[in-house]
Amino acid sequence: MTMTILKSYYLFAGLALALASCGSTQNMVTTPAENIDKMPMKVGKIAENDLKRWSHLDLGKDTIPGMSVDKAYTQLLKGKKGTKVIVGVVDSGIDIDHEDLKPAIWTNPKEIAGNGKDDDNNGYIDDIHGWNFLGDAEHENMEYVRILKKGDDGSETYRRAKAEHEKDMQEAMQGKQQVDFILAGDKAIADHLKKKNYTLDDVKKIETTDPALMQYKGMMMQILAQTSKEEFDKEIEEFKDYVYGQINYHLNLQFDGRKVVGDNPDNLNDKKYGNNNVIGPEKKGAKHGTHVAGIIAQTRNNNKGGDGVASNNVYIMAVRAVPDGDEYDKDIALGIRYAVDNGAKVINGSFGKYYSVHRDWVHDAIKYAASKDVLVIFAAGNESYDLDTMNKYPTDSYDGQPEISNNVLIIGATAPSYGSEMVAGFSNYGKNSVDIFAPGEKIYATTPSNTYQYLQGTSMASPNVAGVAALIRSYYPSLTAAQVKQIIMESGTTLTQKITVGEAKEVKPFNEVSKSGKIVNAYNALLMAGKMAKK
Repeated sequence: MTMTILKSYYLFAGLALALASCGSTQNMVTTPAENIDKMPMKVGKIAENDLKRWSHLDLGKDTIPGMSVDKAYTQLLKGKKGTKVIVGVVDSGIDIDHEDLKPAIWTNPKEIAGNGKDDDNNGYIDDIHGWNFLGDAEHENMEYVRILKKGDDGSETYRRAKAEHEKDMQEAMQGKQQVDFILAGDKAIADHLKKKNYTLDDVKKIETTDPALMQYKGMMMQILAQTSKEEFDKEIEEFKDYVYGQINYHLNLQFDGRKVVGDNPDNLNDKKYGNNNVIGPEKKGAKHGTHVAGIIAQTRNNNKGGDGVASNNVYIMAVRAVPDGDEYDKDIALGIRYAVDNGAKVINGSFGKYYSVHRDWVHDAIKYAASKDVLVIFAAGNESYDLDTMNKYPTDSYDGQPEISNNVLIIGATAPSYGSEMVAGFSNYGKNSVDIFAPGEKIYATTPSNTYQYLQGTSMASPNVAGVAALIRSYYPSLTAAQVKQIIMESGTTLTQKITVGEAKEVKPFNEVSKSGKIVNAYNALLMAGKMAKK
């Protein structure tokens, strides 16, 4: 997220915000991969207009490692009409009233709005735009906290969860001290100057012998030398929300976020819960899901916000199942099944955790999606882990075992500059556990109440790929989910650049941090799809 300035000033370990037919004359890659490292790459700051849509640019033309989406539209899709594809977005909720998403929001054609009946007999009353499996719940524990609350069963999982809780709680309390100190300093400076929106020059001019105020003056001078007061106010509020969210909700053994839902989360057959408010009880809580949906479907070329990868070709089905905290396996399993049963051909899941009590429920849902020819795309995670050495849930393969199905893609995140730091510093990776990489750092898209924002995470990389998958399924509907997965992995651009990954900044060849060794390329994917569809 956006804590760069504050983290550089008061860094503590553990602060991590999670958050066309193709002729034979067309070539797969305009710039051969072996020549890319010899190209004059853009250096320095990317122009704002480019940064807002860098994931759509082309490495060979723009020297920015995007997905060649613009090139696909201008050279392959111009004048062609695809079929509408439903994309299920399993997330925190979506602001379906957003000006840039409204044209792409799915409406259930079999349901009559507002009559209080289950017209289509799918088990969900008035599910006009999707379903909210969290009801009025907003905050939640981490999964390992829920494990601790069930009591010591003598297992290694319990011991690991207990140790992790103690470590995370200690770091959260340190974070609370730091955020409280920063907020106290901001208030002291504002009170002294008698204005909240002060400047760096204002702070420099403060004359005082008060040692506390002098300390606060030094702190705020350092911060405002790197960012504006307006940006600081926004970042410190997010910092506070994160730290207090950890203490009050995520790590709090006394907090029960599920009580308001009213179901038994350990009973998969207890299905009559939730509601049809896919935004959620608080619109700001839908920020993550709204951003994810925008990456796929925000309107192209309307001079608002960014551009969706597949905006004219998709309907977004909202499935609210990801709270502020760790998701429940039950909600994810039922959410995937809901999307499949109601027509989704692509499902995006920008969430994940490192403990899973009922992972088999999610596995079965993934296999169900495979049986119905639905492609499921998951974010790899944002902890800089090598997933070949650590399980992250959900995925399609654990502990080096064979994949449970052939319809899942696991996506790592790249940054907007080609070079050694092209893999985003937060991104998980894995030669056997991550399928491919896509743009995930500094992604500009929709946020609630007709706003737009840069966010970052593998959460942003995954919907970029979901958009490409939707384009393929729109223009080549005869191709199966397994074929679309194959196309995305095989048609990507292979790079020989050495990059750094993980917290230790280990140096590896780019093609050693995922199965494919590639970055997603929409142009290449549509070329390959056209050839495969002809066969």
